[in-house]
Amino acid sequence: MFEKLEITRMAQAMAAHAGTRMGVIAQNVAHADNPGYKARDLPDFAKTYADETGQGLRVTRAGHLGAGGALPLEAVVMRASDAPNGNSVSLEREMVKAAEVRQQHDMALSIYRATSDIMKLALGRGR
Repeated sequence: MFEKLEITRMAQAMAAHAGTRMGVIAQNVAHADNPGYKARDLPDFAKTYADETGQGLRVTRAGHLGAGGALPLEAVVMRASDAPNGNSVSLEREMVKAAEVRQQHDMALSIYRATSDIMKLALGRGR
């Protein structure tokens, strides 16, 4: 029942995106000392959700980019090397990103919880 509501689909997608992005951030932190490692990140949630739901560019012909369907979420190198050893991981940046991702995940859970509470009230099964 909840899967059919757009807001719950969006909250679920936001939580999944936050989890995937947190994994990428963890990989960056784990490779902070590896020479030549390039830090990676995911595109922001708004862009990926718009692309997945068709609210972004639309494919009208088989030859258009993305005509094969939704692309899987893939981390890409986001910045060039900052250090002499070629490693571009900044632990400070990664910690700030981790805090942002946690806020996104908490927001997704709050939206899902609020929607659930509203549905319970509407059905007469209040708290």
